[in-house]
Amino acid sequence: MYRTLTIFLCLSVVLLKTAHVIAAEVEVAPRITDRKIIERLTQLEYGQKNLEKQLEGLRSEMNTRFESVDTKFDAVDKRFDAVDKRFESVDKRFDDLRSEMNAKFASVDKRFDILQWMFGLFITISIVILGFVLRMLWLMQKKQTIMESTLEKQKEELAFIRTLIEKLFPPKGVL
Repeated sequence: MYRTLTIFLCLSVVLLKTAHVIAAEVEVAPRITDRKIIERLTQLEYGQKNLEKQLEGLRSEMNTRFESVDTKFDAVDKRFDAVDKRFESVDKRFDDLRSEMNAKFASVDKRFDILQWMFGLFITISIVILGFVLRMLWLMQKKQTIMESTLEKQKEELAFIRTLIEKLFPPKGVL
């Protein structure tokens, strides 16, 4: 596209110069003989051939420049391709690391599930044991209160029996 645009611009400049030269020649010589016209036409043809040669030289020079730019762009494209490949390999590594991390997290989640289950079991067993201990303490307390009341009654009965026995014995100096 750039080549076509450049060629079009060069041709338009050449044609404008040629038209200007022709217009200037026509205005300067009001009466021209056939011989002068033929000479002028030959000069114009010679000039046009020179311009065509120059234009062809410019075309070839532009083409070589564009080709060199194209080769440079190809080299840059190859570099970008290499960079793209590196990024793809880095992306692949990240994907591998992500999958490894997900697997490790899943393993840790399983361990936490087991730990949570074990902790729940431990709490349940602890509550059951605490319940048994509290029940035993309550029963022991109940038995202790019963025994204390029984002992209190026996103490009172013994005190009563002692007083009866003491009353049944003769006084100390009598016997």
